Amino acid sequence: MSRRILALAIASAVALPALAAGERTSLTLYRADGDQLFATNGDAVSAEGYAVVHERRSFDLKGGTQDLSIDGLPSALDSEALSLRFPGKDTRVLSQRLLLGQGFDGAVAGLVGRNVTVIGDGGQPIASGTLVRGGDALVVRDTGGQATLIRNYSALRATDAADFARGSTLQVRVAGSGAGSTSAQLDYPTSGIGWRGAYVATLAPGDTCSMNFTAAASIANRSGRDWKDVSLKLVAGDANRAKAAPQPKMFMARAVAAPAPMAMEDAAPEQATLGDLRTYTLPAAVDLPDGSVTQTPLYESRTLACERKAVYDTGMRYYNSRPRTEPDIGQPAEGTPIVSTVGFKAFDALPAGYVRVLTVDRDGNAELLGEGRLDDTPKNKDATITLGNAFDLTAKREQTSFTANEAQHRIDEGTRIVLSNASDVKRTVTLREHPARWRAWTVVSSSVKPTKSTPDVLEFNVEVPANGSATLDYALRYTWSPGDIK
Repeated sequence: MSRRILALAIASAVALPALAAGERTSLTLYRADGDQLFATNGDAVSAEGYAVVHERRSFDLKGGTQDLSIDGLPSALDSEALSLRFPGKDTRVLSQRLLLGQGFDGAVAGLVGRNVTVIGDGGQPIASGTLVRGGDALVVRDTGGQATLIRNYSALRATDAADFARGSTLQVRVAGSGAGSTSAQLDYPTSGIGWRGAYVATLAPGDTCSMNFTAAASIANRSGRDWKDVSLKLVAGDANRAKAAPQPKMFMARAVAAPAPMAMEDAAPEQATLGDLRTYTLPAAVDLPDGSVTQTPLYESRTLACERKAVYDTGMRYYNSRPRTEPDIGQPAEGTPIVSTVGFKAFDALPAGYVRVLTVDRDGNAELLGEGRLDDTPKNKDATITLGNAFDLTAKREQTSFTANEAQHRIDEGTRIVLSNASDVKRTVTLREHPARWRAWTVVSSSVKPTKSTPDVLEFNVEVPANGSATLDYALRYTWSPGDIK
């Protein structure tokens, strides 16, 4: 096993910022769309995600020009957007320099000159004393002056856990006439931390569609720093950012304990607007260990009405500047699937994320039917989740007639779709056709009345008997005038 994995797992305590009395660090987390931030392999600080940190730091000012050092900062913060202010004090920042995080090797180098205990692979101490040199090989000098060279070890244990240097350090030069203990406001954005919606919809048995719906915020922290007892504000929507996130230095992640579950009565966030964005402020402080994914409720669970559909959509569309008069413009590939979906109306604003749709099987276990992406969905708007292909339903589409008369500016085309159902229950299939020869068309005939007709979609609901088949025949006429053609 890698010594670096074990070393960071054992030596896990981190120096957190010194806060002024009664103050708490607050994080404003923006929605993160990338999956790498939420991955469970835990092999690196992430460049995905975005958060703005607001914290208070305590300093002992001496008056005049003074150099201050602020450590324990995330490994991937945006140095150009970092701000340090001294409210109510005649103190100003003259310059600031960010020293980027050095990961595992930097943590070992930071222990040089300190008393350490080196732990072997079996968990036993193998050397104790002053660390003289770090790197690929350690040099430890004991109290008798004897030096030991160590190449293979599992962990380093130090008396003072604050000596484990992680993250970045800010060096600031300030000037002012004020002296004494004071608090400063430190604000900065960082990547490596973000959130997204995490939804579970459990379909109820029976012929009518209803589901139990739970909504949570999934919060991932790969910023290179622990966040303890912080206030959280979650921002939903798309806030444009011009700069790419900084690429943090990679290091092996450590194991962390699972967070304690939040009580439901304390878990309802307070909603508000922020410009064109929406915010959710959590009612209680939370811990976000580095290398963790935490979930907290957005809304209480509730039962929603829903609609199940089996949809056949070839995706054929009109993408031309002239009518397509050639007889063969292609048919969908053999075996184009019929897709199963579930739709529902948003009971409140639902931030973007993923919806897992479950159903209870005959053995009583809740099993996955499918998982789909949910975009930002305002209250009372429809949401549709694609579950997957309908196993027992198939479709075959063919052209049954075709004539094109360019002199009369007309095309006539007939289409047949045969649906087959191999299950023991009757199914209704929604057929979505996209007239693909010209933008102006009319339905001349149809064996099933259309349920929807728009300039680019013609929709039919066709009932297919159990262990049987059903056929839709329809004909379209396309017309145009010479002035329509450029």
